[in-house]
Amino acid sequence: MYNRQIRKYDSSIGLQGKKARNRLKRRFNTDRPYQKMVTDVSEYRYGKMGQDERVYLSPIKDLCSGEIVSFNISDHPTTEFVMKPLLELINK
Repeated sequence: MYNRQIRKYDSSIGLQGKKARNRLKRRFNTDRPYQKMVTDVSEYRYGKMGQDERVYLSPIKDLCSGEIVSFNISDHPTTEFVMKPLLELINK
């Protein structure tokens, strides 16, 4: 069943921190593990979830191997949710 999006998503709504500098400058390839890693937050609905029900995934990917080295899943996209996989990775 297809659910039509009622409102357009706008990531600029709400409080924002300061934007990080673009240190990669589109140079994504590397030959050293753990030198360059990227992350993103994705939202998903599954099963019989309604329009307002979502789960969020935040993986951290190593650009050397293409491997997901850490991740977190949550009901709410909070700062703690995003920082948890990063702190787990640092503590390994």
